[in-house]
Amino acid sequence: MAGAVKRAFRYRFYPSPGQAAELVRTFGCVRLVYNMALQARTEAWTLRRERVGYNATSAMLTGWKKTGELAFLNEVSCVPLQQALRHLQVAFTNFFAKRARYPTFKSKKRSRRSAEYTTSGFRWRDGRLILAKMTEPLDIVWSRPLPDGASPSMVTVSQDAAGRWFVSLLCEDVIEQTPATGAVGVDAGLDSLLALSTGEKIVNPKHERRDRAALARAQRSLARKVQGSANRVKARLKVARVHARVTDRRRDYLHQLSTRLVRENQTIVIEDLTTRNMVKNHRLARAISDAAWRQFRTMLEYKTEWHGRNLVVVDRWFPSSKLCSACGALAERMPLHVRSWTCRCGRIHDRDVNAARNILAEGLSVIACGGGARPQRDSSRPRQSSTKQEPPRATQGIPVL
Repeated sequence: MAGAVKRAFRYRFYPSPGQAAELVRTFGCVRLVYNMALQARTEAWTLRRERVGYNATSAMLTGWKKTGELAFLNEVSCVPLQQALRHLQVAFTNFFAKRARYPTFKSKKRSRRSAEYTTSGFRWRDGRLILAKMTEPLDIVWSRPLPDGASPSMVTVSQDAAGRWFVSLLCEDVIEQTPATGAVGVDAGLDSLLALSTGEKIVNPKHERRDRAALARAQRSLARKVQGSANRVKARLKVARVHARVTDRRRDYLHQLSTRLVRENQTIVIEDLTTRNMVKNHRLARAISDAAWRQFRTMLEYKTEWHGRNLVVVDRWFPSSKLCSACGALAERMPLHVRSWTCRCGRIHDRDVNAARNILAEGLSVIACGGGARPQRDSSRPRQSSTKQEPPRATQGIPVL
């Protein structure tokens, strides 16, 4: 069985001086058009209670190009400028749907430098990509081949803080959805990046910690440089390169890990972690950010969809660490420093592996009966009298691993 999906293939390229200058101008014009359109829409609503949509801002762009002050907008391709207006429209749509905050202005120093080209803004012939307003193809490093017969429907050119140039090609790809069996529960942590319900623990590489000394040296050097000097620009690039190296290693590791889990299992059960709230703990914020749990979950979400797998997300309040996966007894307290504990039924648990097994059992109960179930209790053990209502039992046939 095969499924067609839209995939973006990202490559590094090395522009000529003329191409680099053209792309830098395009980035600046994209940022300017986005900010001017945002200001116009904000003023229209603030002063006149008038909603301005994409069509109105597109007409504004045509007028801006005819003025003497903004005539330079005609020097770059109009396609990335129109795409910037479309992105602003999406930002407002998400805001009105309460999925995001109010759009903010793009910063010259902090915002991502990118330009998006649709099919009318580039030429693709025999593996050669020529962007609008350019005469020569981009010098792309083809680190992996595109799918056979693939033709890009959209091209995004970007430059990161370290000065590296990237091009992303959006193509249609056919993915073979090979059948898989089994299910696995995944518990995210810091000592071990992941603990699986099979008992396997995946080591946490701690990519940021490996380069922490180099990053500190580069940042101290940057702090000593004079504002606006050429040496400060060089020092800033050194800091950015360290960050880029850490980010690349982390992303590659998570890609390999998520791909392996998706290929080996039909059902993957994870926990709904609120990383945004967890990083408020200043003692653990750096380690949590380095673990990149949210990035890992995002990879699982689209890869399970590509390969026809099931991804089940367990409620964040489910007591996976305090619940005995053998008898279902719930411990009263479970501080973070407790890495193993003994249940009253006599079973000795590794904290993370036990949590992964409980997550798996809860995920299977969600699939079977809509959730709310717990691992099967041991009926031979007498229950203690209590006025509190016990949690419902798991359905028969759900394995306790």
